[in-house]
Amino acid sequence: MTQKNPKRIALIFGTRPEAIKMAPVIKALKNRSQDFEPILIATAQHRQLLDQVLDVFELTPDIDLDLMQDNQSLAGFSSRAIQALGDCLHSTKPDAVLVQGDTTTAFIGALAAFYEHIPVGHVEAGLRTYNFEAPWPEEMNRRLIAPMARWCFAPMPSARQNLLAEHIPDARIFVTGNTVIDALLITAGHVEKHPPQIPGLKDDVLQHPKMILVTGHRRESFGEPFENICKALREIAETHSDVAIIYPLHLNPNVKDVAQTILAGHPRIHLLEPLAYGPFVRLLKDCRFLITDSGGLQEEAPALGKPVLVTRETTERPEAVEAGNSILTGSDREKIVSCASRLLEDEAEYQKMAQAGSPFGDGKAAERIVDILHLKWDV
Repeated sequence: MTQKNPKRIALIFGTRPEAIKMAPVIKALKNRSQDFEPILIATAQHRQLLDQVLDVFELTPDIDLDLMQDNQSLAGFSSRAIQALGDCLHSTKPDAVLVQGDTTTAFIGALAAFYEHIPVGHVEAGLRTYNFEAPWPEEMNRRLIAPMARWCFAPMPSARQNLLAEHIPDARIFVTGNTVIDALLITAGHVEKHPPQIPGLKDDVLQHPKMILVTGHRRESFGEPFENICKALREIAETHSDVAIIYPLHLNPNVKDVAQTILAGHPRIHLLEPLAYGPFVRLLKDCRFLITDSGGLQEEAPALGKPVLVTRETTERPEAVEAGNSILTGSDREKIVSCASRLLEDEAEYQKMAQAGSPFGDGKAAERIVDILHLKWDV
């Protein structure tokens, strides 16, 4: 019998979260070399942050489009990406394209594949807030990908229900768990054996029993909402002499400049350069809780038993709130301070959130995705 050639799968990514969540899928595809040949295509939507993750997972793009420009607009990046990805897919002619999540890279990658009549698989499909302003523009990006996808890899049953409500055919929806848990558990194991250094932090800070880890980068928070979040962080530091606040700053000047203006110089607030994924996972393992607007961290933190204060008005990951892992605070300064104080001072409340359990996966999502591609190619 004639041996079939492996199907060529183009994986398109451009940001740190995409690379983290695609890394286990890439590994699973490479482990099935008789069936699949992965082609890694990077847009470098976020150049430095992407490169950090590629190094951690020892990934090298086969094609690096290097499209990022300083302080780029969404329209500018989108126009460069559709042309570059269209040309790239036209020349490489993969059998399928995989995109992840809700970034501009993911949407434009799916659109470019659609224009080339290449089937699309959407990793982390079906998350919804049903508010196009939050997260912005990610909610629209994610919703526009679904109708173009042959395979919608929904991380949770609720995501599947969202897709069904939007008339995505049931045969195209597959509940897999979230690949971020795969990536986290792999990395956490490495970190446990070989704890990485954290540039800019002394050992006594890393061992602090009340370390709060902070991230923030959402576009809908730029301006006054983000200023309020930063003021809340400073108030927490000023009213609690036993805390250490660790904030690896996003490179976007709308984040970095404001945070440095409000937070720099306080002895209990440590502003860091962006961290590679390994060092960040070490902080995630060692912190008491998180204050973040990140979607991925709402999934990762519960898997490590870390409560999360979500500085957003709504979330496309309601399972964490329903399970008791997370609290939505928005950018309300008073609410952020109040919730953080409770987690610092009330051990019973802290343990209640820390032990709620993770609803987002078992670390085998990538294997399920590759199995589905093999068994359900023609859905």
